[in-house]
Amino acid sequence: MEKRHWLRGVCAVTLALAAVGMVQAQSYPTKPVRLIVPFPAGGATDLFARTLSQKMGEKLGQSLVVENRPGAGGTLGADLAAKATPDGYTLLLSTSSTHSIGPNLNPRMSYDAVRDFMPVVHLGNAPSIMLVPNNSPAKTVKEWVDYAKKNPGRLNYASSGNGTIVQLSAELFKAQADVFVVHIPYKGTALAIPDLISGKVDVLFDSLPTGMPHVRDGRLRALGVTTLKPTALAPGVPPIADVLPGYESNTWFGVFGPKNLPAEVVTRINTAANQVLQDPEVMDKLLRFGIEPVGGSPAQFTTMLASESAKWKKIITERKITLD
Repeated sequence: MEKRHWLRGVCAVTLALAAVGMVQAQSYPTKPVRLIVPFPAGGATDLFARTLSQKMGEKLGQSLVVENRPGAGGTLGADLAAKATPDGYTLLLSTSSTHSIGPNLNPRMSYDAVRDFMPVVHLGNAPSIMLVPNNSPAKTVKEWVDYAKKNPGRLNYASSGNGTIVQLSAELFKAQADVFVVHIPYKGTALAIPDLISGKVDVLFDSLPTGMPHVRDGRLRALGVTTLKPTALAPGVPPIADVLPGYESNTWFGVFGPKNLPAEVVTRINTAANQVLQDPEVMDKLLRFGIEPVGGSPAQFTTMLASESAKWKKIITERKITLD
């Protein structure tokens, strides 16, 4: 009899907790939600957040308030989100720099990119484009690889600085193509473009929004995109993966919550985000920013995060890449 009463008690508690979870999911949110962007206003991540915030607020029934907390390459804002109360009222819209690249460049970061966060939804990817001067003898990716192999150490590539996605895209290319190309870091790709146009720089893996206008105006030649498949963001430009199978490099964007964020809240936010990513107006804006909408489940996002971190860790370690 005592055992039977005990089992009834356990069942009652379980049902009560489940009911609480359902109520939380149905009532959440009951007040505005803070969406931390760990980068300055006006940048790609900020524009992405503001494109989503109004529509997601409509889906959630509460305002989604974008809060820029830049500093230390995005780690200050990410750390703030990691330490927030896991109730769904503080979220983080972040990128590969804070959760795939940064942790592998700086193991002494103030947060753990895996243990301290709950992945909610993979929002989108911003691929890059391989650009060369018009006077380059290479008109295809294969021709450029052949050209580099015939001239080891004589060619160079520009980047926007050490440890950036621009450098890592080039180093991943070098590793897969097995070529020796010298790195020239700049303080931003905008400063490298004139040298690329003049032929002082041999190649640059630039973002699509900044690189494609120079291609359309005839000042530079595009050899390939860093997506696995052709993309509408760069019509007529083939994937580098057609020559180097599996080659892929994107700046990804995603929403995180602090660890221990309730599953019901995760589902609520994920559902709203997926609905917004299918909105034609949002899709059009993101494509104009050079971002492909993705979406999907928290589990899919988690798998992608593990894959991206492993890929960049391998390149950073093998190529001895540092922030210095």
